[in-house]
Parts: sequence; structure tokens; C-alpha cells
Amino acid sequence: MAVLDELSGYEFEDLMEDVFRNLGYENVRQAARSADEGRDILMEEVVDGTRRAVVVECKHTGSVGRPVVQKLHSAIATYDYDGPKRGMVVTTGRFSGPAEEYAQRLRSNDDPYMIELVDGTDLRDIADDIGLDLYNGRIEILCSESLRPYERPGTIDAPVRTAFRDIDNIDSDEVPSPRASVTFNPIVTITAEVNAVFETSVGVIHRIDDRSRFVAYAGRGQPEITNSTVRTLVTENRHATIDLEERRADLREVFDDIEEGRFGQTQTEYKEWAVDRLQTRHTTTVTYTGDNNVTYNKTCDPRQSDISIQSIDPVYLPQVRMTVTLQSYSYPYEYYAAGPSRATIEDGIHRCVHCDTAGGDGQYTYCANCGSINCGDHIETERLEGSPVCTGCAVTERFAFKTKYFYDSENLEAFRAEYDAMPLHEKAMENKPLVVGTLVAIFLTVVVTAGSVGLI
Repeated sequence: MAVLDELSGYEFEDLMEDVFRNLGYENVRQAARSADEGRDILMEEVVDGTRRAVVVECKHTGSVGRPVVQKLHSAIATYDYDGPKRGMVVTTGRFSGPAEEYAQRLRSNDDPYMIELVDGTDLRDIADDIGLDLYNGRIEILCSESLRPYERPGTIDAPVRTAFRDIDNIDSDEVPSPRASVTFNPIVTITAEVNAVFETSVGVIHRIDDRSRFVAYAGRGQPEITNSTVRTLVTENRHATIDLEERRADLREVFDDIEEGRFGQTQTEYKEWAVDRLQTRHTTTVTYTGDNNVTYNKTCDPRQSDISIQSIDPVYLPQVRMTVTLQSYSYPYEYYAAGPSRATIEDGIHRCVHCDTAGGDGQYTYCANCGSINCGDHIETERLEGSPVCTGCAVTERFAFKTKYFYDSENLEAFRAEYDAMPLHEKAMENKPLVVGTLVAIFLTVVVTAGSVGLI
């Protein structure tokens, strides 16, 4: 067939490795290319509780004859595997009549090493199932699965109300319902193995045996590794998901705005990125001594064939943004969500509106006069009513040489009337530190005077 013609034989093997992984086969890996003995791809399947090895031969050619199928049968028989085995020949073209007859005879005779034939027509059907673009040999991301954006629909504002419990002078249960929006961000979790041995005339000088898992943002542009908090959120909650297509109507009832990101690259491109990343990570320079007692340096960089991508798991990560409006101020609270678990991105509630003070460990107070949240440096006690008022909205005036704070000019005028009617000693008490300081000064003056005249 005309599709996939630009791929080399090795590139076709790379593609089929990805195809089989997407079809649900396990431990999918390519055999060593130097001497594959008729075995291009090795993998496993579980059928009725029994694990079985599958040995695959890939032929990127127009026609496959009987000798190829016979060679694979021998390769299966000699493959060292403790359990049942079968084979598969995959081609972009077609099989000859004798090749099909040979495979049919193996099935009819209940041969222990039966062989399945997959031709170009079968590949078209597989492509439709897994999102394979036959014209460029790349596998698209087909995903409608998302981590849950909330624990239950009725608890969507619970994180915001929990945050407001730390704020003095406001009842979190009386906070208005927030405006809620959600963005479903594409994420991929990649699991890979690196197995490489580096030898010289003196023997093995370096060995790599590593299994890695990393989580990456998969939107437009290059993939980007998430931080450890997001990685933990995704990996520990991967089992708790919803189907976006099935739940779209329910989501619209919960969120005011919904946005769904798109996977920026194909699954094949994410694999290529991961392989390149792992090659860079594991490249190292090794110092060793040769047979002639001379010290050498050798750069050991794993080949592409040394790296096996075990899985590329796409999922959407909900990014929820809640916004609470209190009079003149709006407070954002944004987080990545996975059911009851979340990772905070922005906390605009534990933040003073007047300065850079922020963080859940601080003490914050709500000003009911203007709706602001304030740190200790920007909140005062309103003189007339004794309630908190922020320094940003308060009206001020000095009484007894001390600044007093008022909700508005009406409260200021009311206190002026009270202050004018106060006895002198009560007026003085409007500045208690001044009164105390004055008394201490008088006492010290008396003591010094008495001492100077010999009274004490």
C-alpha cells in the first residue's frame, strides 16, 4: 500500500512498537538489531489469566512470502521464554498465498507456536482504533479521560471556604459563592527503561539499568516536566477519573467556564522527546585504565535501542480557579484538582491587599467596611465601634496626640462630639502610652529632686 512508504524498516519497527503498546500488549520492546534472529519485537499478552510471549517480525515491503513465516516459526521455538509463545508477522503490504496457507496449517494442527498475519488492510483498521496516521506514521493522542475536578459537585466551593476559616472577622459559611472555572490541561505520564552496557578491551566499564517515570505538561510547544507536587497528584490519583465526553453536561452545571486544552504533539513525538531526554540524562564520561596502564576517558551515551518506552499515558489535569468577590475586592484561589486532592497554584485569600505579605502562616483580618483582607500592619480597631478597619479605607484624626481610625466621616464626627464632652482625664486616656509615659516622667522627677535635697 502507498501509506508509510517514507519510513525505513527500522522506523517501521519503532512505529509498530508504539502500536502494540497502544493495543494493550505488555513489556513491549525491540530485539537487538545487530542479530534479531527473525525477532524484531518482543512482547507479552495475558489471555484467560495466562501470560504468553509474542514474537513479532515486521516487514515494510509490498509482499511477504512463506519463507518469512517459516523463519519466524523457528525463531519462536528457539526464543528463551518460560511459558507459552506465539508469533506475528506485520507488513504494510500483503501476504502471498503460500504464506497464508502455512499460517493456517499451524492453526489447524494446534501447533504450539501459531502465527498471526497482519497485513496493510488490518493496519488500516488498527489505525482507526488507536489514532494512527498512516500517512505520516505517527500516533495521535486520543484521550477524553480526566482526573476528577472535584470530589462531589456539591463540594466545589469547599476549598475556598476552608481557606476563609483562617481569616479573622469573617464567617466562612457566609462568604458568597465563588465564580468557578476549570481548564483541563493535557498531561502525559511516561514510563521507560534504560538498559545499556559499555565495554572496551578491558571489559565492562559502565552499565545502566534504570527505570524512570516522569510526568510532563503536554500542551502546545515542547513538553515540560511538572514539579514534584503535581507529579505526586497525578500518579497517586490516576485511578480516579471521569470521561469528559460523558460528563460534559454535568460539568457545565458546576462550572461557569470550561476550557479544554489540546495535546500539542503526537504520542510518537512524546516518545521521541522522552528518548532524547533519557539519552542526555544518562550520558556520562567514564575514566578507566587500559591493558597498557594508560588512563582513558570514554563518553558513554546510550543508543536509542537501549531505551524502551514502556508506556505513554495521557490524561487531563483539571486546573480550577475560584474567584470570590467581597465588596470592592476579588480573591482568586487556583489549584490543580484530583478528586479530594489538590495542589495550590495561587492563594489570593491569604494575602494582604496593601502589601506583599502572603502565606498561610500569617495572621489576616477582614475589613467589613471595604471588603479587604489585611495583614497585622494594615488593620486597626475602629474607635467608635471597636471593630477592625483597614488602613486603606479608614478616616483618621489625632486625638490626645494619637491617631484614631474610623469607618467614615460620620463616625468621626460622632466621636468628635463624644470627645468634646469628655472630662479631661478621659480625654487623656485616649493616648494611654502618653499618660503612662507622663506619670513615669513625673515619678522620676520627684525621685531625683528628693534625692538632690537629701530627702531620700
